[in-house]
Amino acid sequence: MKILIIGGGNMGLTYARSFVRAHITSRLDLRLLARSPERVPALAAHEIGTVWGHPAECVPGADILILAVKPQDSPTLFTALRGLVQPQQVVLSIMAGVRIATLREALGTPKVIRAMPNLPAQIGMGMTAFTSTDEVTRAELVQVQNLLSTTGKTVYVEEESAIDAATAISGSGPAYVYYCMDALMAAAAQMGFTPAEAELLVSQTFRGAVDLYSQSGLSCGDWIARVASKGGTTEAALGAFSTGAVREGLVAGARAARDRAEELGR
Repeated sequence: MKILIIGGGNMGLTYARSFVRAHITSRLDLRLLARSPERVPALAAHEIGTVWGHPAECVPGADILILAVKPQDSPTLFTALRGLVQPQQVVLSIMAGVRIATLREALGTPKVIRAMPNLPAQIGMGMTAFTSTDEVTRAELVQVQNLLSTTGKTVYVEEESAIDAATAISGSGPAYVYYCMDALMAAAAQMGFTPAEAELLVSQTFRGAVDLYSQSGLSCGDWIARVASKGGTTEAALGAFSTGAVREGLVAGARAARDRAEELGR
């Protein structure tokens, strides 16, 4: 299986390294297309696969094309690829907000898969939602899911609209976690801890809580009940969260992210 990754940024390199590490493809069958011929040496220095500087040299021979460029660069990319993509090739796009209909029209190809990974994919702990056109065969879909799974967990969704929802939950989600962590670190500092102590207290608490949840069959509500004793400190904190509408704020934020994703797609 010959794979061409278009884009040598963080996600493009993340995929390249993950594919080779998982032995899904070899360095000989992995190709990377640099933004320009001048960028070829810098990208080749990573020694992951064969690096090209011109689309015409590498697009026709690939089985799967992975579009890993920024959404704002998509018009330039489409111009460069127009006429080169063949109907039998599978196009996998991770460009946020660029819809399948746009990809089909711009590239003139029926086999399109749209995916939304998130930042933890860089360490193999990502969450990726993906969907596809009807022309993508089951075998091709399994191949692409295997590729995406090298960076973490995956979920296939039937409707493309669910990609916008996934963008709001898992795509933007790491920022929500960091937001909450930063708030608790600030609280710890106000209580007299040093920055290093505050970071350790909060980061280990988040890591331990998530691992504990993942290794059990209990719900978040179950765990909250186990931590929060009647009249205790946790109950006092949860009461303050309720008064401050923290839960409602997080839900509203996720909805705002989904709405923005839909807007960008239009």
